[in-house]
Amino acid sequence: MLLVFGLAGCSKEPVTNVGKLNFDNLLKIPQLLEPEIDADGTKHFSLTMQSGTTEFLSDKMTDTWGFNGSYLGPTIRASRGDKVAFDIENNLGETSTVHWHGMKLPAVMDGGPHQMIEAGETWTPYWTIDQPSATTWYHPHLHGKTAQHVYRGLAGMFIIDDEDSKKLPSNYGVDDIPLIVQDKLFTSDGQLSESDEGTFGTLGDEILVNGTYDPYLEVTSSQVRFRLLNGSNARAYHFGFSDGRSFQLVANDAGLLEEPVKMERFLLSPGERAEIVVGFEPGDETILHSYDGNAGIENGEFDLLKIVAASTLTESTPITGQLSSVQPIEAPKDAKVRQFKMTMQNQINDKSMDMYRIDEVVPAGTREIWEIHNFGSEHNFHVHNAAFRVLDINDKLPPEYERGRKDTVYIPNGAKVRIVVEFGDYADPKHPLMYHCHLLKHEDDGMMGQFLLVEPGTESEVPRELPHNDTEYEHKDHH
Repeated sequence: MLLVFGLAGCSKEPVTNVGKLNFDNLLKIPQLLEPEIDADGTKHFSLTMQSGTTEFLSDKMTDTWGFNGSYLGPTIRASRGDKVAFDIENNLGETSTVHWHGMKLPAVMDGGPHQMIEAGETWTPYWTIDQPSATTWYHPHLHGKTAQHVYRGLAGMFIIDDEDSKKLPSNYGVDDIPLIVQDKLFTSDGQLSESDEGTFGTLGDEILVNGTYDPYLEVTSSQVRFRLLNGSNARAYHFGFSDGRSFQLVANDAGLLEEPVKMERFLLSPGERAEIVVGFEPGDETILHSYDGNAGIENGEFDLLKIVAASTLTESTPITGQLSSVQPIEAPKDAKVRQFKMTMQNQINDKSMDMYRIDEVVPAGTREIWEIHNFGSEHNFHVHNAAFRVLDINDKLPPEYERGRKDTVYIPNGAKVRIVVEFGDYADPKHPLMYHCHLLKHEDDGMMGQFLLVEPGTESEVPRELPHNDTEYEHKDHH
C-alpha cells in the first residue's frame, strides 16, 4: 500500500534526486493574504489569477501561472465562524475556476467546473466558515483542464483555525510552516513540460516545495508544526526524515486527530494533507524525504527539504493529550450505503463525467457509507463539501495515519475502501457537487461524478439532469 504513483510503464530506472541537491535556496513561505474587514465583520480577500515567469532553476526563467504573483498563491487564514468574501479576477486570458478543496460551503460557492470564471471576469463567492480547524487548499477545477492549470502553478493553502488548533504551534512562518510539495518536469531551457502521456500524465523528476527548488529551512523553535500538502498532479509521497526521527501526526485533511500519533513515515496521495509536529535540538540537521514505497511498480525516492535548527531554540510547550474536541464521524445504524466502481478506463460506475447528469442525490447534513472498489490502475477519491472517516481498507482497519477526518483517500489497485461520509448542511437542488479521482489526468479524462445535496425527504423530487438552456452550464467540454 505504501506506493509512490507514477512510473509504471514510463521508465526502467527509478527516478530520484537523492545526492543531487545542494540545498542552496531558502524555502519561500507564501505570504499571508491580509483581508479588508467590512463593517459587518466580513473578511474580504482579493485574488488575481495571472501569468508570469518564475526562476526555479538558476538563470532560467520559466513561464508560470499564479495568484497575486507568478507562481502559487498566498495563504488564506480565517477562523471558524468568520464570514469570508472574495474578489477573484481572472487575468489568464482563458476560462478557469477556483475550487475550495476541503471546505464545507454552499454548492454555488464551491468553485467546481460549473462556477467558471471567464477571461477578464471577476467571481465573488462568500460564505461563513463552519467547520473544525483544518489545512485546506484552493486550486482550479475546470473540467478537462484542471491538471494543466494546477501544474502551471495555480494553488494555495487555506488554513482554518479554531480553539483546538491554538493548542499547537501557530506562529505562521516561524513554528507553523506550510509545505506545498509538487513534482515538475523541466525542458532543457527551463520550461515546464506538460506531457500528458502515460497512465498518470505528467510526472516530474524535480521537486518544488512552496515553489522553491533545492530548498532549505532554518527553524528556531524546539517544536515545529508542518502543514504538508501533496499539490502534485499524480505523484504520491511517502514522507519521513533522513535520520529516521519520529514525529507526531496531529491532523489529517479535514481536521485534528483526537490525540497525537507518534510515527516515522506516512503516505499522502495527490490532494491529501497532513499536519505533523517535529521536535528539534539546537544544531539539528535533517532532510524531509520521500521514501520508495516498494509496492511492486517502479517508484521514486526524493530529498524534499533540508531543515537546520538554530544554535538556540525557543522552547515550545509539549503536545500531549486530547487535540480535538470534535466527535469522530460515526455511521448511523440505518446509514444508506452507496457503491462506486473505479476502473482502468478512468470511469466511475462505468460512466464518464457528464456536466448535465446528476449521478447521486444526497440529503443535506446526512451521514452515509460509501464503498469504493478500484478495479484498475492507481486512484484516489475526493468528495466535495464533505468530511469522512475511513472505516476499512479490504475489510481491515486503515493505517494509523488514515484514521482521522479526511476528504481524500488513496484507493490501491484492487482494493475496496469503505468511508463514512459527513455531508454539509447547505441544500441546493440546482448546483451539483463533485466526487472524483484526484489524480488530475484521471479527473480530466472523466473520472468524476456529480451529486446534489437536497432537503431531506425531497430526493425523489429532484431531476437527474441539469437544464441545457442554463447559461451557467453552456461550456460542457473544455478539452
